[in-house]
Amino acid sequence: MRKSPALLINTAEIELWPGGLLRARSSADARALARAQWVLRRKRDGRYLAVATSHGVLPLVPRLMREPGIEEALDALDRQLLDRRRGSAPDAVLPLSGLQDRLETLGIDADAYEAATGLALEAEPTQLHLAGFDRYRRPLWLHRDAARGWQRLRQQAASDGIALDAISGYRSHDYQLGIFARKRDRGLGVEDILKVNAAPGYSEHHSGYALDIGTPGEPPAEESFESTAAFAWLGEHAGRFGFQLSYPRDNPHGIVYEPWHWCWRRPRG
Repeated sequence: MRKSPALLINTAEIELWPGGLLRARSSADARALARAQWVLRRKRDGRYLAVATSHGVLPLVPRLMREPGIEEALDALDRQLLDRRRGSAPDAVLPLSGLQDRLETLGIDADAYEAATGLALEAEPTQLHLAGFDRYRRPLWLHRDAARGWQRLRQQAASDGIALDAISGYRSHDYQLGIFARKRDRGLGVEDILKVNAAPGYSEHHSGYALDIGTPGEPPAEESFESTAAFAWLGEHAGRFGFQLSYPRDNPHGIVYEPWHWCWRRPRG
């Protein structure tokens, strides 16, 4: 079987994961995933929908072709296979249509939110690259440039005696909506959630350029990271690899100080 590339193919409602990266959730899944070149996974809940093998597409749910977004996902897979044969894989982003309605269900006025925070909508890439694995052994997906920057950054840090690990990278709009849903279920109001989480569609994580960075032995995404040797090293060296701290103290976006959140922009110097 031809090995799948280390790419995540991204569509509005379905992600296509390379075979070998997702865990089986049942014996039926295990048999199917063992043959998979690609796994089609629903974004809003992570449900496995189908696998693409060397012999075709094997459904894992009833009435696969009625699944919202399935034709778009299969078309994206066809395009990716064609791009591989041509030796090209152009960067592109997904349209933002439909996000406005989803924000309104949360009671968020997009125009007012943008005016108050200065944040802009972040489109999701159509392809993300495997940048290794995070602290929890989950695949770390990033935009190609950010993936290369992170790998070089981490290697240089290790050479300098500094251990860095990734806490999280790319997150979809659906994932961010899920964060809000879970926190609201715990009784938090939207205004309180917005103090620590960007509104769905406005997180830098959607772009594939941002990642949360930690160091072994330090709890994830805590302000105490500021006191570590890892953070001091990042402050001195991260810019050479294209990464900048997005939310320093008293940032103009009104987001709490996040010493762990770094975004790839362009290397300095």
